[in-house]
Parts: sequence; structure tokens; C-alpha cells
Amino acid sequence: MNHDFHMEEVLPPSSLEGKVKEKVHDAFWDHLKQQLSATPPDFSCALELLKEIKENRLRSEIEDALDTDVLRKEAEQGTLHVPRVSQYILHTMALLCAPVRDEAVQKLENVTDSVWLLRGIFQVLGLMKMDMVNYSIQSLQPHLQEHSIQYERAKFQELLNKQPSLLDHTTKWLTQAAADLTMLPPTCPDAPDSSMACPSPNEAASSPEPLSPAVVLSQGFLNLLLWDPENEEFPETLLRDRARLQELEAQSHRLTVLASVLLVASSFSGSVLFGSPQFVDKLKRITKAQMEEFNSRPEEAMLTVSENVSQEIRQSLKNMGLAALSSDNTASLIGQLQNIAKKENCVRGVIDQRVHLFLKCCLVLGVQRSLLDLPGGLTLIEAELAELGQKFVNLTHHNQQVFGPYYMEILKTLIPPSQALEIEVESL
Repeated sequence: MNHDFHMEEVLPPSSLEGKVKEKVHDAFWDHLKQQLSATPPDFSCALELLKEIKENRLRSEIEDALDTDVLRKEAEQGTLHVPRVSQYILHTMALLCAPVRDEAVQKLENVTDSVWLLRGIFQVLGLMKMDMVNYSIQSLQPHLQEHSIQYERAKFQELLNKQPSLLDHTTKWLTQAAADLTMLPPTCPDAPDSSMACPSPNEAASSPEPLSPAVVLSQGFLNLLLWDPENEEFPETLLRDRARLQELEAQSHRLTVLASVLLVASSFSGSVLFGSPQFVDKLKRITKAQMEEFNSRPEEAMLTVSENVSQEIRQSLKNMGLAALSSDNTASLIGQLQNIAKKENCVRGVIDQRVHLFLKCCLVLGVQRSLLDLPGGLTLIEAELAELGQKFVNLTHHNQQVFGPYYMEILKTLIPPSQALEIEVESL
């Protein structure tokens, strides 16, 4: 379940629908202004607006103040005071709206024109209505989540009763994860930068990590981000999440390339340029613009990136009055950036390891704690990593809640009792 799901009204002003809506609204408010400016004033449209506010917007909160019969009699007698009623509505909105709408409501308090005030009230009321919808969604999520967990587990159990071999691929998946944990992480001693010469202390391990259900599962989930598309033995418990996992794998790959570009560029630019968030954002935009092409034509994509990045560095150095790159350094910069297109590129390889290390930490420690100690080379993509990590944690957490009991039964056969540090389903 997507915890970030929310409703919003998206209608770009430049779209045909947006332009039509704007024209219709302008025509209506112009007509209202003409009615209220007439002698005597025509309150028919104003009454309909107030009725709309009462019945569909604020409902019972202003039941007493917006008595339709009273308002109609005042309109017929020509004594309806639209500004007074509007101000009361505005006061009620200020009491009911979410804090994020306080500023919009306060701005309306300074509007003296009755038509513009009513128009503003309706705009803010629309936002308040959407706020209430999203609040209801957030309030229901825990109940929907629990129901979803129980429902999915029950349906899977029904299938398992009919097909006892339904967990065979899941067993192989967890068995491979446990085996992977007995192997030492690879190193990259020939990296061009000293900070990339070998894994960070967090990555290094002189002996295999003690096995536990949480550790094995974390390794298993990481392995899914590297899954061979030709391998049809995908875990049965994750088949419904396969498309989402593939998207996370693609996002991880894009971040690896992005971080690699930034790391190489920073080694030639120095801390002055990279101390500017605007400069870093420019390099990010240059790289992200080529990500789609990188999937099919990595060499061509990195050629474009290398040329644009080197040009941006040269121009920024010039603008700041700093020494320009020598021709040799420029050639080296372009060459190292182009080499990122190769899968065996050492910088790209180590960054990829560190992105996966971060994701593993997210599963064990949580996203926020993992961001406090990012491996080298990843600090410039912290925001992007946080988004990726949260998506990964949400997906795996829900999966563990649904299939935790099945995983525990499998892991009991894989982990020696002396190493089973966590034996409760809740520990997953």
C-alpha cells in the first residue's frame, strides 16, 4: 500500500480543459459582479453561492448563520449584506481549515470586493475539501492495511493448500540469500580516486555476518533488485510486486549513474563549485536528461553528458574567476565520464555496491538513520536516495507482514539454532 497516496486536483492552466474552466469561471464571476452592482442589486446568483457553501462545503458548521429562508427574504427586501455573510464564512473557514491553508484564508480577510471575496472563498473551500478527503484516506489506511494483510495471506494459504509446492521458488530464493551472506564483499583496488579504492569501513567485513532471519531477508530483497530477467524462478510470495521491484531496480540504476557522474565531476571541479547547490542541480539535470537514452545507447548518452558537464564546469569556473581546467584535465574528465557507460567501470561498480549497502541499511535501521551515515560518494544524491529507500522499505515491510510466517518456517531450516538471533515473526 502506498502510504504517500493522496488526492489532488491537477488541471494545468495551459491545457484546453484548464483554459475552458478559467473562461467559464471568469464569465460567472463577471455576471455576479454585474448583478450585485445593479440598482437595485440582484442577489439570485449570490443566494445560489451561499446555498452551495452551506449544503456542499461547510454543511452543519454554519447551519445557523446561513439560514436559506432568512437569506432569501433579505434578498427580496434588498437588505442582504453579502460582505457580512462572507466574513462570517471566512471566520468559520479559519477555524476549520488545516494549518497549511491559514495563509490563504488570511489573505482573503484583506479582500474588500464582495465578488473577489466569494471567488477566493470558493477556491480555498475546494482545497479544504481535498484536504478532508486526504485526511480520511490517511485515517483509513491502517484499517485498510490490516485488512489487506489478512486477505492476502488467506488467499495465498488457499492456493498453498491446493499446491503444496507453491513455496519452492521462495525457498530457493532465501537459500541463495543465506549462501550470499557467507561470501566476502568484493573490493575495487584499482579505482582512480583514493576514497573509492576499497569499500568503506561499513562495507568491509573480515568474517561472514552472523545469520539471522532479518539479515537473510534483507539480503534476499536486495537480490531481487539484481534479478536476472531470464530467471523464471521468481519467489512466489513476491510475484505481485515484481513490476514495482523492477521499477525500483531501474531507479537504483539511474541513481548509480547519476552519483558516478557527480563523483567524477567533483574530482575535477573542487569543493568551491560543488559547494553551490545550484551548480550541483545543473549537473543533475544534465545527467537525468539522458537517462532514458542511457538504457538503450549508454555510450551515446554518456558522450552527451560528458560534453555538457565539462562545458558547465568550464563556464562555472570562468564565472567565478577560478582557474580553468587544463586541456589534459578536460580530456581526462571527458574520458572518465564516458567510461561510466561501461558496466565494468570501477567507479560505477563501487557506487552501485554502496547504493545497495544503503538500501540494506534502510531495511535494517530505517531510512532516516541510514541517511545519517551515507557511504562515500552518495551524499550529493541524498534526497533521491531517501525517496528510493522509502519506497523499498514500504514494499518489503508490507510483504513481510503478509508472508512473515512462511518465511520463518523456511528460515528455520536454513539458520543453525546457535545463529538464530531472531526467532519471532514480529522481528521480521
